[in-house]
Amino acid sequence: MIETVVYDALRTPFGRSGGALAGTRPDDLAAVVLRAVVERTGLDPARIDDVILGDANQAGEDNRDVARFAALLAGFPTTVTGVTVNRLCASSMDAVIQGSRAIAAGDADLVLAGGVESMTRAPYVLEKSPKGFPSGGNPTLWNTSIGWRMTNPRLPAEWTISNGEAAEKVAQERGISREQQDEFAVRSHRLAAAAWADGVFEGEVVPVPGVELARDEGIRDDTSVERLAGLRALFPRDGHGTVTAGNSSSINDGASAILLGREGVLDIEPLARITARAAHGVDPDDFPIAPIEAANKALARAGRRWSDVDVVELNEAFASQTLACLAGWSELDPAKLNAHGGALAIGHPLGASGGRVIARAAHELARRGGGVAVATICIGVGQALAVVLER
Repeated sequence: MIETVVYDALRTPFGRSGGALAGTRPDDLAAVVLRAVVERTGLDPARIDDVILGDANQAGEDNRDVARFAALLAGFPTTVTGVTVNRLCASSMDAVIQGSRAIAAGDADLVLAGGVESMTRAPYVLEKSPKGFPSGGNPTLWNTSIGWRMTNPRLPAEWTISNGEAAEKVAQERGISREQQDEFAVRSHRLAAAAWADGVFEGEVVPVPGVELARDEGIRDDTSVERLAGLRALFPRDGHGTVTAGNSSSINDGASAILLGREGVLDIEPLARITARAAHGVDPDDFPIAPIEAANKALARAGRRWSDVDVVELNEAFASQTLACLAGWSELDPAKLNAHGGALAIGHPLGASGGRVIARAAHELARRGGGVAVATICIGVGQALAVVLER
């Protein structure tokens, strides 16, 4: 099999819902990072074999194959194809995995993979009558920004609880306290703020033209455990709750792009190479813990152990989810996990987040001059993906 390398990796700053990126369409957000990658590398876009983008919603301006439209908006030749994939929160990680497999199989030399989400601009949708004309009653209007909608009643009720309820379930079943969750959330904000101040993210984040947003909009430099303690629990079970807005990731907008290629096809030093990939499934209401086995599988396929790992980038959907995964990786030094913050601070624009964690892992390996990294992400409805990168 042909080895796949990461030649470059970029993302936009992540904006808060209704914030600085609210006026930017998702296809335009994706075009920003696609264009930035080819400009920074000097790559002739005609050489790109495919553009693969993840997008979790696809109900509004991102409908009808946002990858193809983003490539056209980026100014790529019409000969450059595009496909959009959906694995919910891991959509852009799936895009990277699919791109790396195409290269490994010899079907492509260069693939631009990544993802996009504008949760701000996600539309409301109205159910349509199965008949030619409505027969009465009030149709339901659904907010497509996040969460279940139009759920099949044949599914077990416990499988269709909200992601927040699942995060609360995991916290209570695994004895993860409110204090532990709040402390981890504060850690994420402080590490992300310090990373921006120290210039750690400068080589992997590009601005959105016409938008004044110099860094991720959700980072709260001044947050504290005391402040978070004042927030109410959002998903109490039996009168007890620990999951709050402060220890959960937010609703965000953003895009990511990863330039994948066959080693040696470009005269550019790669950031890292992809040595293994894996997926894992669990019961839908246990989705927060799915990364535990996804990462274990990927490491085994790479011929590595946790003792070999230098960097772990796990998307922080919830503090309880992240802490549960950390406990599942008992051999891992906690200091290696999200050393420059995670989604609790940076944000979680669903379709873009998998690309962000892969980009962060690849840039971190390049910054350190080598090592082994695991990038992994949980997925609503009970799945997770993981990728091992090495340099």
